Amino acid sequence: MMEIKLREEFIKLGQAIKAAGLVEDGVEAKYVIQEGLVKVNQEVETRRGRKLVEGDVVSFEDNEIRIVR
Repeated sequence: MMEIKLREEFIKLGQAIKAAGLVEDGVEAKYVIQEGLVKVNQEVETRRGRKLVEGDVVSFEDNEIRIVR
């Protein structure tokens, strides 16, 4: 499982999957999120602006990202 360390109170979902290298750019992030291919804490999330905080787990394809402080 990959980890993304928060620099602020939260990171947006689209930024997180881009920072983790799971998508090439923000446009691709937007599409995979809107298509329901991304889960946050095991629930499908379609808002790319969803604020992720410490402890959240993002799943996309066979990858998982944990948000840490």
